[in-house]
Amino acid sequence: QVQLVESGGKLVQAGGSLRLTCAVLRSHVSVNDMGWYRQAPGHQRELVARVDGGGRTMYEDSVKGRFTITRDSAKKTLYLHMNNVKPEDTAVYYCNAKVGLANLWGQGTQVTVSA
Repeated sequence: QVQLVESGGKLVQAGGSLRLTCAVLRSHVSVNDMGWYRQAPGHQRELVARVDGGGRTMYEDSVKGRFTITRDSAKKTLYLHMNNVKPEDTAVYYCNAKVGLANLWGQGTQVTVSA
C-alpha cells in the first residue's frame, strides 16, 4: 500500500528555518501533483504550496518569499524549505500527493514557532 511519510517538524524560534520532508513509499506508479497543507487549531486545512509534475509551483500568499517547495522525482520525495518562520506558521503540516488515480495524505508533522 502506498504511503506518504512526513518528517522534519519541530519547535523553532521565530525567524528560524527548517525543512519538511515527505517520502512516497511503496509506489510503483507515477507521482503527479504534490503539495503541502497545514492546519492550525480551530482552523480549516489550507494549502501552503504545490508543485505539479512539470515542476510548476504555487504558494499561499503569506508564505511567498519565505517558503520554497521542491521535489526529487527520482526519489519520489517532496520538501518544504521554511525560512523566516513566524508564530502564525504554527500548525500540523500535511503532505498530499496524487499517485496514479489516488489522492493520498500523510499523517502530518507538527511545526511550532515560538515568538
